[in-house]
This record gives sequence, structure tokens and C-alpha cells, in this order.
Amino acid sequence: MNILSYPLSVIFYLLFGLLLVVFDLIQRICYNLFGYKAHKVSVDVANGLVLVLLHVLFTSFSFNSKGKIPKGVPIIIVANHQSMWDISPLIWFLRRIHPKFISKKELGKGIPTISYNLTHGGSVLIDRKNSVQAKAEIEKIANYISTHNRSVVIFPEGTRSRDGIPKRFHRNGMRTLIKHAPDAWVLPISINNSWKLQRHGMFPIPLGSRLKMEVHQAIKASDFEQEALIDQIESTIKANLKQT
Repeated sequence: MNILSYPLSVIFYLLFGLLLVVFDLIQRICYNLFGYKAHKVSVDVANGLVLVLLHVLFTSFSFNSKGKIPKGVPIIIVANHQSMWDISPLIWFLRRIHPKFISKKELGKGIPTISYNLTHGGSVLIDRKNSVQAKAEIEKIANYISTHNRSVVIFPEGTRSRDGIPKRFHRNGMRTLIKHAPDAWVLPISINNSWKLQRHGMFPIPLGSRLKMEVHQAIKASDFEQEALIDQIESTIKANLKQT
């Protein structure tokens, strides 16, 4: 392990913590005084700055798309999940399509910037121990993206992979989204190497990680039978994961 990762991780977390506190206030001002659009800009900027801060650790990002992302339609973004650092690149690089999240309810309070965005920015919070509540919230966000032509991110593994090896995809969430947003397009994304940022837990953060996100061809959900569509999504995402 590079000994520089220790002091640089301390510097990163100090800057990251300051960013969260400052943008928590900025978000509240934007949301309460100027509404959704201003709030979204504040969220986009905050997450863009997270990527800038990660450069302190010599982290690099690659975001490649194999096709055009549809405009003016609801989009279901399906991705594997490797670490908490998956979130900021998705928000920043996909900011044009307004990504929202299906998150566990524990993230809805106590975390500056993050909790406020999840509770006020269009995302939903689910109780993973309460399937009825979770299904209702997923239906809610499916209706939301259909009404506003925005996007929702779902991580069908449920929890992050700590070693880059993908977990089994749980299908119920995807089924619910597809059913209640029948006009949606599905955007599969393969995320590589973000797990390396948390290979030692939260501290220290290793230096020089190269996060790679591969955005695959968008698929119109209504062109496929539901289970066949989910099969294709899972195989596409997993086929592009690198076990390094």
C-alpha cells in the first residue's frame, strides 16, 4: 500500500466533508427559494466537485457510451454496484437526463447534502425489510419518471460488490419499474474498478484507481418480453465487467 494514501485520504475527507456541509446549505437555499431547477444545478455541481476532489487521490474516470441516449423519454438506468463512489459519476455524467435513485431509507437522514437530495430531489427511500413499502415507492418513482421524462437508477444487486465480482441480480425492482413505466427505455451500465476505492473500507483510499463506466445501447422496454429484457440487461452488464 502506498504510504501517501494515508495523508492524501485525510486531505480528501476533510475537503469532502466541507463540501457536504456547504452544499447542504446551498441545496436548501436553491430548493426553497428557486425550486427544482436550481436545486438540481446545485446537486450536479456538488457531484462534479466530488469527482474533482477524487483527483487528490489520483483517481481517474472514463465514461464511454456505445450509442445515443434517448431524449424526452423516461429512462431506467440499470447498473452493477461496486461502491459509494458509483453515485457521483452517474449524477454528473448523466445530468442531462436527471437521474434519481432508489435508496435505502437509512440514507434519508443525518448525512449532509446526500440526505437532503434524496428526500427533496425526486428519489425514493425504501425499507428493505418491508417489501410492500418498497414496491409502493418503486411504483411511485416509475410514475414520476414517466410524468416528467426523467431517469431512475436501480442497482439490482441490492448491495455493493466489495471485490468487483457481480452479485445475483434481484428482479422484482426492475419488473416493477418496467411495468409502471411502460414507455421507458432501459440504459444498462457496466461499472468497473470503483470497488478499489473501498478495498480497505473507508480508510485509507488507495491511490490511482481508474473508474470505468461503459454505457450500453439503450433498449426500448416495450420491444421485449419482460423476463427476456431483464436477461439481456443482466448479461450485457456482466459481460463487460473486468475481474482485475
